[in-house]
Amino acid sequence: MGTIAGTWIAAERKQQILEAIDSANAQGVTVSRICIVLMINRRRVVRWQKKRRQGVGLADDTPGPNQPLHALLPEERQQILTAARHEDFADMSHRILTVTAWDKQMFFVSFTTVYRVLKAAGMMSSRGCQRVHNGRSLPPLRRELTGPNQRWCWDISYLLTFEKGLFLYLYLLLDEFSRKVISWQVSWRQDSATARRLLDEGLVAEHVLDLPEEQRPELVNDRGRQMKAKSFRRLLEDHNMPQLFARPRTPNDNPFVESAFGTMKRFHSYPGRFLDKEQAWEYFAEYFHWYNTEHYHSGIDYVTPQQAHAGLREVIVAERREKLQHQRSYRRQMNRQAMEKPPDLLRIAASTNNLLGLCSVIDG
Repeated sequence: MGTIAGTWIAAERKQQILEAIDSANAQGVTVSRICIVLMINRRRVVRWQKKRRQGVGLADDTPGPNQPLHALLPEERQQILTAARHEDFADMSHRILTVTAWDKQMFFVSFTTVYRVLKAAGMMSSRGCQRVHNGRSLPPLRRELTGPNQRWCWDISYLLTFEKGLFLYLYLLLDEFSRKVISWQVSWRQDSATARRLLDEGLVAEHVLDLPEEQRPELVNDRGRQMKAKSFRRLLEDHNMPQLFARPRTPNDNPFVESAFGTMKRFHSYPGRFLDKEQAWEYFAEYFHWYNTEHYHSGIDYVTPQQAHAGLREVIVAERREKLQHQRSYRRQMNRQAMEKPPDLLRIAASTNNLLGLCSVIDG
């Protein structure tokens, strides 16, 4: 019953086999007998003969349906393009645009789907001001975190002013689990007194001193003189907070706060230079409120640091996944109906209503 079953045969070879079968059949030999002699499955030959009668050719078809049931709906594609062209979303990367659309109930598709749609429309060049990661940075080994306020990290960043050689300094304290900015300071100097104020504000804001000593966070920092000052280290010892030092000239040992500085200085409204401390304070008060409550952070599944800090990350991610799966099922249903019959006026009207709803969400 076909010793060559499962062997791929080219269209030309199939034609030769069919011609040989036709010639033998014309001389009175049955097709079944010929198939036994040629050691080929009769059903396979019958399929080839049917294709030849239909005039569709003998070449093998591509596996699977011509159009997958979960293919993107035309109205969904238009919703993606409409959102991407809107001025409020024009500077967003395709991932941030996708998460924003999920939370605003605009559309529910995956990151890769948005990427493919935007790339096909020529809209993937330089979306936003993010730099490309080189992929060579390896984070230091750390114990696994299970919740907020288990490990904090902090550092100091230079802020340019309008006078050459004169800098402001931004002190930033960050929670590694949630990436939330716990506290921050702006100063004209790098000193241990400002570092202590930074830590004191964080302790008060997070009610750390109410926790048992064994549950208090450890602190990661560089080896600057402010970090190694006796007064600062004594403060940590008094509150039973272990201090971990990054290796010299190894910024990847303290990657989270370094990344936060990078995000901050690439932000579209970052002024670049500050006139004085008051201007810097006013700017960062607004920025860090946005960062904690509105910024979709890629390192924590595109939820905001405040949501992750409050323990809502898993709930939000699960809800998004459920909505994506629901939309996928809906898409399969609509595409299955489209394969069975041509689109009618009701579907066209539904697509129009979807686009109008998207425009109302954007305008609102």
